[in-house]
Amino acid sequence: MRVIGITGGVGAGKSEILAFLEKDCKARVFQADAAGHRVMEPGTDAFEQIAALFGSEILGQEGRIDRRALGAVVFSDEEKRKALNQIIHPAVKAMALEEIARAGEEGGCELFVIEAALLIEDHYEEICDELWYIYAEPQVRRERLRASRGYSDEKISAVFASQLSDEEFRKHCQAVIDNSGCIEEAYKEIQGLLTS
Repeated sequence: MRVIGITGGVGAGKSEILAFLEKDCKARVFQADAAGHRVMEPGTDAFEQIAALFGSEILGQEGRIDRRALGAVVFSDEEKRKALNQIIHPAVKAMALEEIARAGEEGGCELFVIEAALLIEDHYEEICDELWYIYAEPQVRRERLRASRGYSDEKISAVFASQLSDEEFRKHCQAVIDNSGCIEEAYKEIQGLLTS
């Protein structure tokens, strides 16, 4: 089983690439963002740690973590944001390892794909055979974000500034898929990488 980590800046079109890998290439896809939500469910170790660290003011009426309340706390306090990440990121990585092991035990899975915004920063190269960078030109990404999410230019610039540079992505990834233009071209690049 081949384990590939996928990353790239916001607006690069990772979702379309993941859908293609899942549907056309029969990959099992693990998305760290969705897993981050699951590890914060009541009854998990991460939930207990977060509740202990931030107190009851971040819990909603049903006893679940209120993401807005938690977000308001961590985005105004860098130390608390780091503390939250130190709970969530290892839990998500552990979940990824469990999913990889399960896929291996079940058999029939030749391609396992992990998509994570912090793939490089969280050292997913330790559990992936290779890392792929989904690239799109900055102007293309800006147009996509304005159209799909309604982001202002200021917000887009702030998000871009918070992510790794193109140079950093390229330095850490073994393959670069250009998704600036026609998506079919990106699909062809992927098929080439998977058959090499």
